Amino acid sequence: LLFPVSNLCGKCRPRDTDLLQPSLNFLYWSLHQTTPCSQQRAVAVLLSNVSLLELLQKVLERTWLRSPPSEPAYQSSEDALLCSGWLLVASLLLYQHRYNTEVHQTLSLDLTEVLNAVIFRKKQPILLLVSIMQFLRAVLRQNFSSSLLVIVGQNTAQGATQPQPSSRQDAALHPLARRQVFSLVVSLQNLLVHKDLLLSQAVVACLETLVEYLYVKDQDVALHVASQPWHRFLLFTLLNGGQKSFLQPEVLRLMTLFLKYQSINIISQKEISQILQEAAEANLAELPEATSRALHLFLCEV
Repeated sequence: LLFPVSNLCGKCRPRDTDLLQPSLNFLYWSLHQTTPCSQQRAVAVLLSNVSLLELLQKVLERTWLRSPPSEPAYQSSEDALLCSGWLLVASLLLYQHRYNTEVHQTLSLDLTEVLNAVIFRKKQPILLLVSIMQFLRAVLRQNFSSSLLVIVGQNTAQGATQPQPSSRQDAALHPLARRQVFSLVVSLQNLLVHKDLLLSQAVVACLETLVEYLYVKDQDVALHVASQPWHRFLLFTLLNGGQKSFLQPEVLRLMTLFLKYQSINIISQKEISQILQEAAEANLAELPEATSRALHLFLCEV
């Protein structure tokens, strides 16, 4: 079934949303809901379909060509298709790397456009932002070196006109530039203020991956990002004032991130003690799985 559905997608045009959106969802879930042995074969089937990959290229590019809706929460059928496209490509990047699958057709994306889709959101629906951040996590984790993806966007002609010190600083973070990193961090911070559960989880995960990437490339930049004073305000914005307010997965993951990179101006001994106290008083068996996993990582970091 995977073979004919992927062939069907390859024959569609990006505006065939009624047919494409459920088809791409089927391909996405076929990758995630199967056994590891079948998963490897499924990845090979999809990556060997040149028409499908060409279609995905066109779908993703429509993200910055779309007209923003009148209301931020509104999601059109085209937005739903874009979500499916970004999630599927993020999964293909992940599994192609895992199984070292042969690639018959590469995807080419402008990194500046991808980042701007998050930084200058233009009333984009939450699910679309989450989907693009999933893609960003995938490329950051692979150090922008996937054989499936060609990244463009750092214009060499423009780079030559920049002051030499700036060029040297940006070289360590290539293909990202420092200004892009700082703009992305500010945008992620602003998204956290919305206190939407799905969005908060995606933002924290993206922030974790970004800082990990930066730490390998340039430790000074990574530590600067992790110790931004604004993080402390955001941390307490996420707290709902409840008795177990610290035991929220995204709060625990943020705390773990700050501990890992020793951001002592963000998290103090007082907050650590408060989390330990709340954990001691909680019924651990009744905690949601996401909370238990985040608490485990926090305690390991402590």
